Amino acid sequence: MAALTVDLPLAGVRVLDAVPGSLGAIGRFLGELGAEVVRVEPSGGGADRQAGPLVGGVSLPFVAANLGKRAVTIDLPADRDRLHALAADADILLEAGLPGLDRDALAAAAPALVLVSISDFGSEGPWRDWQASDAVLHALTGGLSRSGLPGRPPLLPPGNLTYETAAAQIAVVTLAAYVRRVRTGQGDRLDVSLLEAAMQALDPGYGLNGSAQSGVPSWKQPRGRTDQRFRYPILPCADGYVRLCVLAPRQWRGMFRWMGEPAEFAGPEWEKLVTRYKSPDLLPAITRFFADKTRARIEAEAEAHGVPAAGLLDLGEAVASDQMIARAAFVPVEVAPGVSLPFPDGTLEIDGVRAGIRGPAPEPGDASFGSARLPLDPPPPSYFPLAGVRVLDMGVIVVGGDTGRLLADLGADVVKVENAAFPDGQRQKRDDEAISLTIVAGHRNKRGLSLDLRSERGKALFLDLVHEADVLLSNFKPGTLAALGFDAATLAKANPRLIAVDSSAFGPTGPWAGRLGYGPLVRASAGLTKQWTYAGEADSFSDAITVYPDHVAARIGAAGALALLVRRMRTGLGGTISVSQAEVMLAHKAVEIAAAAAAAAGMPVDTGAPRDDLLLACAGDDEWCVVSLRDAADRAAFAALTDDPPAWARARAPQQAMAEAQAAGLPAGMMVRVADLPDLPGYAARGTFRAATHPLVAAPFIVEGPLTQSVRMPEPPQHPAPRIGEDSVAVLQDWLGLDATAIAPLLADKIIEEAA
Repeated sequence: MAALTVDLPLAGVRVLDAVPGSLGAIGRFLGELGAEVVRVEPSGGGADRQAGPLVGGVSLPFVAANLGKRAVTIDLPADRDRLHALAADADILLEAGLPGLDRDALAAAAPALVLVSISDFGSEGPWRDWQASDAVLHALTGGLSRSGLPGRPPLLPPGNLTYETAAAQIAVVTLAAYVRRVRTGQGDRLDVSLLEAAMQALDPGYGLNGSAQSGVPSWKQPRGRTDQRFRYPILPCADGYVRLCVLAPRQWRGMFRWMGEPAEFAGPEWEKLVTRYKSPDLLPAITRFFADKTRARIEAEAEAHGVPAAGLLDLGEAVASDQMIARAAFVPVEVAPGVSLPFPDGTLEIDGVRAGIRGPAPEPGDASFGSARLPLDPPPPSYFPLAGVRVLDMGVIVVGGDTGRLLADLGADVVKVENAAFPDGQRQKRDDEAISLTIVAGHRNKRGLSLDLRSERGKALFLDLVHEADVLLSNFKPGTLAALGFDAATLAKANPRLIAVDSSAFGPTGPWAGRLGYGPLVRASAGLTKQWTYAGEADSFSDAITVYPDHVAARIGAAGALALLVRRMRTGLGGTISVSQAEVMLAHKAVEIAAAAAAAAGMPVDTGAPRDDLLLACAGDDEWCVVSLRDAADRAAFAALTDDPPAWARARAPQQAMAEAQAAGLPAGMMVRVADLPDLPGYAARGTFRAATHPLVAAPFIVEGPLTQSVRMPEPPQHPAPRIGEDSVAVLQDWLGLDATAIAPLLADKIIEEAA
């Protein structure tokens, strides 16, 4: 843990963290951004200090979730006054069912506090007393129904992805509420449902899809699991497997040249995705071409030909890769005297420096806040947290699109910068709609500017816009903006207050920085694809349909932007945030990586009693219910419910099986298709989804509603997503004050264009 050389954006912000378990990652992330985080736990320490796997008696999940924090002992109700005093001295309190907490009394004692209350299903609705697990959340958010192969049972994804991604969503809404508090002086109470947070942050069915979906949203996909492996094919090679993402015509041309321009694939029709997808001969030909080549050789030759490709690595290979070593993505952490294990060194870079881990996990203690509050000069009070904030959104596909949409939902004026010659891949469509349905869902509340950045006048106009902007978003391959003439120094000179957020597959530095990045390639390189298989079937790769880590990486970037906006309130200066999608993903594997390192070093690893996630076939065609057995008490409760779980489930509709298991105190959830999500009682009662309209779409459609339930923060507006250049003239008038005389030659020379 090297000394920092960066002004951490949340320095002076005080956080009380009463969230046990893996969701302690929320507070840890705020700590990485500079906040002082004090963990609240009962006498003797929280039960999560004993959660496995354990090394030397130390809980690796506890370490991963609590690095950089200090701890204070609070026993309620006896220590109520002490908690209230600490809360009055804090800015944010994170809690997840803190026993004995009187939230109304706390709000009275600390009226300026942002109180974030987290529960499995929220405090309202018919499911408010139900219990969840990672597997149950997969089932109830639509993820499970899309995971697996046709004709096979659904496949529970590896790890704890719903909890890990929900943590980033919660960090965003927490910082948004804090920004609003800074602007207004008013505290807030957030009622966070893990069900909603996981649905939004992992792979939202009513959000942006991968570009290979060609604009067809998840809710319009077939009811059964479809075979998506042809989209991002995984092919054997000399030392394992390699994945391709050959989507654009130029990428196919590179593949064609690389293969030696075989005559059977020479026609212009092969530039069309549908031709390649339907061909029974193409993938076998590529497989023969790869047969004598290693993964490393294929990756190198693919990069030389402009073909997106990645070898499938296991988790150990990913951590030990040249890229992760070059970027020092993992650092040793002493978890017990004389015992150090590797942990991810944070999830983003600030001003080119990895802020990373700020200290060890805390011992039980009696901490109080020691940092001084730093003076802030906030913008005027506003209803929306980001009212008046101007964002230039150059983001594309999922990560870029989602980052801008989150800021737009919080009230920022987000301008999507495009050019008709290079449209966002999300604008592709296979159906008869006049505009892609994923665009209208995932780019709502933005305005559209069509700008020719290849021309000198366009470049100059862009820098004029940068001068007026607060935030610039991009997720190009590293170096793309600099190649256009907009390197970091040029942008900072144009606007020293600018906050620039960029996201890329592998980060802006290291030997893989120049690789073409798609989520499927990141999953392959980070070890997840090899884990997302049926038990005992090493080649049953089943992650092709998911869109991960795109949405969660967008939330990491949005949280970084919010934090830098706070820092700018005290310094007057902007800064940069860089997000590596591969490192975000590997951070979600922190416990597994540390445990593997301990085992490899010959250290005993006590895994404890594992949780059993039962996937039970129910009455009906391809209907399933997940029941999670966490401990001996759960196993006894389920045994009291049935002595034959398969027969019990087959005799029940999934809704009935779920309800009976929940009534017995067990986490349980039916497998839900995306199209059915809005009608589920747990969502409907909280207004998770809402109907929207667009001038170019004939019928109303469903989009996500608020980012979370809040006393103070308003629900997002619902302005239709823009066509390319729909607001070009209005943006130049609003941002630059240009009149019709100045704008006319820009239109005539196609420096800017308007939507037809």
